[in-house]
Amino acid sequence: MGGFEGHLYPGLSLFFYGLYHAQLVSRALICNHPVQYRPCHPWRKGRWARLQQIYYVGLVKILSAFILAAQELHNVHGQFVLISKIYHQRNFLYRKQWQHLTLYMTFFLSGCVDVVSQNLLPQRCAALEQGAQALGIFLFLPLMMSHMQDSEGVELQSHILLTQAIFVLVLVVIAELWAPNMLQLWVMKAFFYMMIGSWLIQIGFMLYKPISGYKWMDDDKNNIIFVTTFFCWHVAFIAILMIWVYGFSFLWYYYICRAELNYPAPSSARLYRHEDELDMEYDFLYAIAFQLSSSNP
Repeated sequence: MGGFEGHLYPGLSLFFYGLYHAQLVSRALICNHPVQYRPCHPWRKGRWARLQQIYYVGLVKILSAFILAAQELHNVHGQFVLISKIYHQRNFLYRKQWQHLTLYMTFFLSGCVDVVSQNLLPQRCAALEQGAQALGIFLFLPLMMSHMQDSEGVELQSHILLTQAIFVLVLVVIAELWAPNMLQLWVMKAFFYMMIGSWLIQIGFMLYKPISGYKWMDDDKNNIIFVTTFFCWHVAFIAILMIWVYGFSFLWYYYICRAELNYPAPSSARLYRHEDELDMEYDFLYAIAFQLSSSNP
């Protein structure tokens, strides 16, 4: 993740992935359904019927991995090789670039697993998806630890804080393997994905494009102390953003969707219909409208 773009693009990818998880968690809390099995549209006849059944998250992961790898290779000057042999000596070259590509490869594999599980298998295997995700995050931690060996000052402090957030995320995704539907773990996962993404973006600005126009000085203790202060501000910002996502989701599912549906109060026997007769998504919102109408006569 060298250079400004090397921190910006991975940071944006992780941030939006965490934002997607925050939306899933908010929807699960509001609508009271398993967070990893969102309602999907039933099969329909027509030219675009198959596209309505595709889960696009895995495809977005694969596309993001290709973009990040292409950006990394674009910044390499000269021949991109692993080992050079000069005068009977073996030298490993581009160690950080190979670390980055290894990390992007784990994102690519996680996306491939998501695509296969969600779109190709007869029955979705959520445990396989979570295992691939946990493997990718677990590899992120030792790569980041070795990434800090030749760092100092502001860069070292900022990457230490980043490693701490990655370590907590590793614990969360590993615990999720044994408790896949625990909403507290999903909330923490969404929080730390967005936290890591936003902090990567902040590191890019601090090291390569400081907003003030003045370079951060490694020999100034005040600069190093303020790195930790900015990290704490990021934690507070992500917490506020999580609350805002939940509030927007609450307004969307309880008021906007209910007003668009405008269903009368039905009998409990008609609360759920057959999948071929009614879209599961509207059936789900239909249940919410019924609960609200019964609680507010």
